[in-house]
Amino acid sequence: MSYKAKAHVHITNTKCILPLDAITVTVESHLSKPRLSKPLDYPSHFCSQCFQYILTLLYEEVLYTILHRLGKPDPNHVADPDELYAYVQKVFGMDPDEHRIILQRVKELEKPMFCLKATVKQARGILGKDASGLSDPYCLLGLETKKRDSSSNGNQGNKKRAKAVVKNLIPEDQTHRTQIISQTLNPVWDETFILISAHILMSISYRDSDEVETVRQKLGEVTDLHGLKRIFKEARKDKGQDDFLGNVVLHLQDLHCRDDRWYKLEPRTETYPNRGHCHLQFLLIHKKRATSASKMQPNYIVHRHLLQQMVSYEILQHQAGSTSWDGELSKHANTILHLHATQKDLSDFHQDMAHWLAYSKLYQILEFNSNCLLHYITSIEYQWVEGRLRPVQQTELTDSFQSFLAYGLSVLRRYRIVFPFSAPKSKERLQSLLRHVGFGNKATHTKVSTHPPTRSLPFQTTEECGKALVDLLAEVNADLQQCLKMWNKFYQLLGFLGVEIHCCRAKLAGMTKVMLNNNVFLFLNILCSVKANSVFFFRESPLELANFHQWFKELIPKWLQKAYTIALERTQRAVQVDQLMPLGEMNKHSTSTVDLSTCYAQMVKTWQQLDWPDPEEAFMIMVKFVEDMCKIALMYCRLLKQRAEELSSNQREEGEAANKLCVVVNDIEQLRIMILKLPSQLDWSRLEQKTREVIAPEQFQNTLHHQLQATVTCLNNEIRSVVQTLGTKSIIPLMKFLECELQYLNVNLVQENFNSLLGMLWNHTLELLKGAAKQKTSNLRYFRKLQFALQSLELCFHAEGCGLPKDTLHTTTFMALEKELDLCSSSSKRLIQKYFSARIQQQMEAKPDKYGAVTIKALYRHSEQKLHIEVLNAVNLLPLDSNGSSDPFIQLTLEPRHEFPEVVARTTQCIKNNLHPLFDEVFEFLVPPEKCQQDGSCLLLTVFDYDTLGANDLEGEAFLPLCGVLGLNDMEETINPSAVPQTRLSLTHPGTAGNDILQILEIRKGDKEAQAFVKLRRQRTKQSKESE
Repeated sequence: MSYKAKAHVHITNTKCILPLDAITVTVESHLSKPRLSKPLDYPSHFCSQCFQYILTLLYEEVLYTILHRLGKPDPNHVADPDELYAYVQKVFGMDPDEHRIILQRVKELEKPMFCLKATVKQARGILGKDASGLSDPYCLLGLETKKRDSSSNGNQGNKKRAKAVVKNLIPEDQTHRTQIISQTLNPVWDETFILISAHILMSISYRDSDEVETVRQKLGEVTDLHGLKRIFKEARKDKGQDDFLGNVVLHLQDLHCRDDRWYKLEPRTETYPNRGHCHLQFLLIHKKRATSASKMQPNYIVHRHLLQQMVSYEILQHQAGSTSWDGELSKHANTILHLHATQKDLSDFHQDMAHWLAYSKLYQILEFNSNCLLHYITSIEYQWVEGRLRPVQQTELTDSFQSFLAYGLSVLRRYRIVFPFSAPKSKERLQSLLRHVGFGNKATHTKVSTHPPTRSLPFQTTEECGKALVDLLAEVNADLQQCLKMWNKFYQLLGFLGVEIHCCRAKLAGMTKVMLNNNVFLFLNILCSVKANSVFFFRESPLELANFHQWFKELIPKWLQKAYTIALERTQRAVQVDQLMPLGEMNKHSTSTVDLSTCYAQMVKTWQQLDWPDPEEAFMIMVKFVEDMCKIALMYCRLLKQRAEELSSNQREEGEAANKLCVVVNDIEQLRIMILKLPSQLDWSRLEQKTREVIAPEQFQNTLHHQLQATVTCLNNEIRSVVQTLGTKSIIPLMKFLECELQYLNVNLVQENFNSLLGMLWNHTLELLKGAAKQKTSNLRYFRKLQFALQSLELCFHAEGCGLPKDTLHTTTFMALEKELDLCSSSSKRLIQKYFSARIQQQMEAKPDKYGAVTIKALYRHSEQKLHIEVLNAVNLLPLDSNGSSDPFIQLTLEPRHEFPEVVARTTQCIKNNLHPLFDEVFEFLVPPEKCQQDGSCLLLTVFDYDTLGANDLEGEAFLPLCGVLGLNDMEETINPSAVPQTRLSLTHPGTAGNDILQILEIRKGDKEAQAFVKLRRQRTKQSKESE
């Protein structure tokens, strides 16, 4: 690997003129440091000594920077100079002897002039010294030549502060002064001064400028008593003497090479200790550096060369490879670059510019993550837009942008290879690169074009042309869809398809219409590809496609007719092979319905692909589309009934024929549902919005909706017709047989014997229904049908008092079956409510104090909609610990959880070693009154024995029905909160109460709420058995 610097600074040598652009660093696999090598474009008149000379000058520059380091080291920088020497020795590939010789030569060079660049930014909260309560502040800066006592540094521990200030200690010709800011307590100066820093201390003093004013002028400024006091104080001063506002004394050795912070203004006396703060910025810089590089080249160019050398070394040393390097330099590199930039007084923009020039050049060779360029190009972009760049800088950046732009575009032309879908963070890398390429293009005003050269397709015959276009457009469609999902959000430079379509347009015009009429797939692929391609072009593009749908306008009616014919043929074939057998237990329709559904889905997709742009023509196409689909639906019904008659004629058993008719009814019902979904699938609302200006809403309603409703009406009639046929062939003969037989028995038997016969038939019917109810299924419709059948048979056998009496019908089997069907047909939430109702009933019938009891007070307050629960105590608990006692605590929850989803469970404190714990804790639950009156709503109090290691043991459960809580059904004004009666609730264990409900819920595997509830209750049952 190698890299090339970007600058073109020429250095005169005795042998040749050598541009720094020729510096190259390479790394071999067996070496751990870079070495010099000739680049690929190495000019014949350049020599290796020239490269070594330039590298030596740069090495002297970095050693000079480390040797003459100023200021206190930053915490995140390297403080040891030997570590820095060792690091730069590796960066430049210097041998120890070479390093020692160059370092000695650097030490012999003249030292630089050390300067302090001080910027007085602003102050805040200073004292008001004028009669108006404000001040006219200015600042004095200077460097003291003597060492001062440690008590003068302004630390808080010193009892006596320094009273000497800049004006008294430093000669006037060595003092720097800011401008005066009139009438403010928060002045802003932002003034910079260069001070020769061969001194020990720096002193900064803030003063209030006082001009000579008349008494009348001063009295006009008085606003309060303090202002009057200031006038008397000024009367005692000498004329022209300025007021002292505060000062700051700093030791230069305590400053970092770059410092930017707020300092507290120190007073001379304790009268006004709080005098505000000032914002100061310091840079310890060099003047008159003795190195050759500093004398011959601009500062930021030297800094860029140094940065480029270190970055290339850092990238090559990165273990994970160059593409994962994110721009973070090592601690040593950051220290050296920070020192060099500060000593040479480089601005932030010059540093960003140097980073961009170095990084952008290296990116073209070592290709790392381009995200590290974003900060620098953002800073440059701001300066570029504001027009703050000098012509030399703008020229240099333009050259850099053009070079980077050319490389970036070459990468973008190969973006699928460089940024593959499978590679991680491909989208982020491409997006970052496009950001930089976009600014480079804007800055250099370069016309970007990524269109590849025009290619022509080898057309021979019309048939071969059509087949080739089908294959081509299928691949391009798939590719475009993939690109739309991933790349289109970043840039719109894909012009490949436009070139292909542009090349094929003349061929398309010469194709025979017969080929397009018959090849539906080719028609759709061409139309959809052209339509998709129109999204990607700039408006000024010569390949922009407009009104492309006009090419296919005259072919649409013929193609629609062809599509209708194909769909009708598919429907006929589907019915011909249909055996009218249900697909499964849950799907009661046959195979032809699935085929018809697939056919409809394909037609819907075709409409979505067509997306005809002309509103009026699109409406007419939709009318034709819906008309054809409705024709297919009615044709399907007729074919299906004919198929049922055909299959029934070959069946010997009448029951099989009835089964076929049942499937026909289900198929037509499924078709009716598909027809009703067409408005949403074909997006009629969007079409109506699109055609609002050319098609009136009434016309839209009368045409499409009425057409669809007429088809649905026909399907309903078909369903009724088949049902009537089914009744005629199956149910009516059966009912007539039963009616004749029962009439014969009623005439020939006495009433008692006839009632006995009806009783036998009733019991037999109940057994049949009972057997059907034993089927383990989670289908609620199945049990609701059985429940309806039971209710209908009850009415039939009772015959409005002419048949069996109610007492005879309501046998034990009937009551059990009715209860079972009621449970099985109920929803899971309803079953959970029934479970808690059963547990409340168990609570009322429980033996007192078998497992202990809990005493509480309960009150509902309508004004707050709060349930107030006071847990008093528990008594006679079971000893569940080995020491013959327990560690009880109570958990309070409102059940069922689906009625109180936002109410969290509450827990009392744990009482150690006590079978009769006293809690005396109050809890409030925010619940609406209607929730408390629901069936099964209750407060569940679960008493646990706390175990440190294992699961908590169950002492028992108590259920308080919320519908009977005091205050829920009473006026709140009539209730005395202090006289709420105590309620004693006996603890119970699950036992067998509600087991039938849990068994039903357990069967419903797809219901997560039911499964979670069963799991919790089974856990409680297990704990109960263990305790017993």
